[in-house]
Amino acid sequence: MAKPMKAALAAFALTTAVGATAAMAETPSWCGPNEASLALLDGFGGNSWRLVTTASGAEEAAKCPTITQYEYADGQGNTQKAISDINSMAARGINALVVFGDAGPAVLPALTNAHRSGAVVVPYRVDVGGAEGENYAKFIGSSFVEDGKSWGNWIKEILPEGGNILFLSGPAGNSQGLDELKGMKEVLDDKYVFVNPEPFAVTNWDPALTQQVLSAEIAKNDKIDVIVSDFGPSLVGALPVFKEYGRSIPALATSDGNSLACFWEQNKDANPDFKLFTVATGNDNVRLAVQWAVALATGGTPPADNIFKAPVYENSVTGQPNPVTCRPDLPGAIYLSAELADDAQAKAVGQ
Repeated sequence: MAKPMKAALAAFALTTAVGATAAMAETPSWCGPNEASLALLDGFGGNSWRLVTTASGAEEAAKCPTITQYEYADGQGNTQKAISDINSMAARGINALVVFGDAGPAVLPALTNAHRSGAVVVPYRVDVGGAEGENYAKFIGSSFVEDGKSWGNWIKEILPEGGNILFLSGPAGNSQGLDELKGMKEVLDDKYVFVNPEPFAVTNWDPALTQQVLSAEIAKNDKIDVIVSDFGPSLVGALPVFKEYGRSIPALATSDGNSLACFWEQNKDANPDFKLFTVATGNDNVRLAVQWAVALATGGTPPADNIFKAPVYENSVTGQPNPVTCRPDLPGAIYLSAELADDAQAKAVGQ
């Protein structure tokens, strides 16, 4: 059994066993009276963000006593396996499927077949194409445009006269990066110059490639006032490159991670320009998707929202809503912004 599956099932079993009485007394409104089975399916479940997210989804499902069976499948980055997992869960008669469709529209036919077979299908976070009611029951998005606005507003606060921005995102053309750029451009005028290739410098969210890309951009650009990245922890291995060029690490607008917070704590004194602003990395996006799937499968009341909005998390300048928070006693590969308890996250990532 893969680590993500162990984490999911362990979280589900633990929450159910310990909190059964409380769950019956305080059943959430999205948990209806009809018994149902639920599966969480990942296109790729093998990094720390997915491990924490998987455990978060299991914990949320366990709040509903009428969810009597919980399953998990990891596509392991293989599109064909992800498709097979969806088909298999539908064939087994699982009532509700919550799907992180890493492969995007490639999994849409499988989702459509599961939907037509009568399963409640809820893809989330990654755009898979199609339409609600035709290809699946509900799509639960994440407002990456809002993240971009949050970053842009902070950049205006620390650089009111303008400046040079280096924007790093994942694979070429990914919708998350494009939406974040749209949000930033809604609040930043032409005093703010993006020095990266349009629309963003491609890193695939891979730490090794991030280091290569950042080294190349530092060499090309004498002045970088702020770096924007939509996966902050991937920068930890790359930011020391600035020292090799005799330059201070610039301001950073990104998403949170314990490894990044601890890196900032260790390096802020030697890097006077190193301000840090983060939004929540978004592990709890899965909770909203689970709530919708459970509500539709059990006859509960669906949530009011269908888009997850990541809150602002840390601001090293103002300390609001939180100062940068490092937990050196816990693994770097956890996300303190997540609702899942810190020690449960440590268990989920196997450290």
